[in-house]
Amino acid sequence: MRAVTVREFGTPESLSIEEVASPEPGPDEILIDVRAVGVNFVDLLVIGGTYQFLPPRPFTPGKLPAGIVAKVGANVSRFSVGDRVLTTAEQGGYAERATALADHSYRIPDAMSFTDAAAMALAFDTAWFALRERGRLRKGESVLVLGATGSVGLAAVQLAKAFGAHVLAGVSSMAKADVAKAAGADEVIDLSVENLRDGLRTQVHAVTGGKGADVVIDSLGDRFFAAAFRALAWSGRLVVVGFAAGEIPTVKVNYLLVKNIEVSGLQVSDYRKRTPALMRECFEEIFALYEKGLVKPPDTSVRPLQEFAGALAEIRDRKAKSRIVLSN
Repeated sequence: MRAVTVREFGTPESLSIEEVASPEPGPDEILIDVRAVGVNFVDLLVIGGTYQFLPPRPFTPGKLPAGIVAKVGANVSRFSVGDRVLTTAEQGGYAERATALADHSYRIPDAMSFTDAAAMALAFDTAWFALRERGRLRKGESVLVLGATGSVGLAAVQLAKAFGAHVLAGVSSMAKADVAKAAGADEVIDLSVENLRDGLRTQVHAVTGGKGADVVIDSLGDRFFAAAFRALAWSGRLVVVGFAAGEIPTVKVNYLLVKNIEVSGLQVSDYRKRTPALMRECFEEIFALYEKGLVKPPDTSVRPLQEFAGALAEIRDRKAKSRIVLSN
């Protein structure tokens, strides 16, 4: 079979597609014919050797491939050959076939295409855990999503709206306001204001009756964290998802005490490994919302597997204008 192979860590351009033996599923695994896999920023970190979890070389990158079950391991009873699935495999997706633990795989609804499943994977499960598990968002609460037009941000806006929250979308430019509104945001918060430290809180208080945001989902970090931190309501919860804006911020814990505020972090892959039943609940709810038309995948560009390097380069160089999915 064809597979992108990492023999030495480096750039996407340093990799090639090789003919390799098809993998065989272990006793608790399934083998899938890969139909689609999302291209993610984290793949660049893995390929470059800078990610916190690195497989032994040589390996094939590509997280969360979707496809059709081709073979099942001896201990697998949940799946049969021919089932349509999304997997949460940590690598192996940039190939014609991949293996995944059965407990880390989920049936795709008949109404969902493989492309949609791959396009929603990683972003929507990250947003679900940020809102449901770490943020403990309740119906009627307000949630501020920083970086609301990014992949996780758009997923968080859609899910929070579906959960019955008052959704505040933080955008880097008001030119992106329509995108946030189309995803379901009730309010748009301008993150480009000159005095962000005070300006963000002023905007949030203006649309929450002076209360502040009950939950903040922060994938930006840097100065945006500090500004959003000051906009939290009493007993508010801020969930750190990433640091796309650059600097990793710090917090003075006395402020947590004074306002009963919580700050927590999210590493979604830990949930896949430690709580597979909870991850199954996550995808079941996302799929159910998809079938009801309450959430949808982002705009997606589908490329053949052989264009993997160019797709990764677009993400690295910030030229990607939509979600990119590789297909076989």
